[in-house]
Amino acid sequence: MTPVSGKKEKNEWFEWTKAIIVAILIALFLRTFIFATSIVEGESMDPTLEHGERVIFNKLIYILDEPDRGDVVIIQRPAKNYVKRVIGLPGETIELNGNDLIIDGEEYTQSFLSEDVMYKTGNFGPIKIPEESYFVMGDNRLISKDSRNGLGFIHEDEIIGRSELIIYPFSEWSLTK
Repeated sequence: MTPVSGKKEKNEWFEWTKAIIVAILIALFLRTFIFATSIVEGESMDPTLEHGERVIFNKLIYILDEPDRGDVVIIQRPAKNYVKRVIGLPGETIELNGNDLIIDGEEYTQSFLSEDVMYKTGNFGPIKIPEESYFVMGDNRLISKDSRNGLGFIHEDEIIGRSELIIYPFSEWSLTK
């Protein structure tokens, strides 16, 4: 081995090491500040999300914007994270009357619900949502622990991202709506 080829080999190792370190740093940055994954536990979001599915959620979206009605969000609580749908926004008055969702006195169409769930929602409210808080529910209303029964109002700081994409199982790859 000549001195030139030894130097070239060392330089190649240095370049590979540098590329790997940069790739790891980019991945850590993306995972920490932009995207992360979460596993859906339970059946409270059926049929939109099923137990065991892994979703990618966008952490940056709510730094730049606010949650909107219909968004599927990740809620961070000390014991565990929850995946729920935003139903009511800060300052609104919400009421559930059987299969009717009434927001500020007007009926709202819940296109994301299956018919069998929609007719079993029950009655709730009317109740005014505090400022800087949201009212969330699971799509499977019969078994969902949500703002009606256990989670209460969700403060905007507890919403850590919006579900964007189902990535596992691979046969279920799709955007969450």
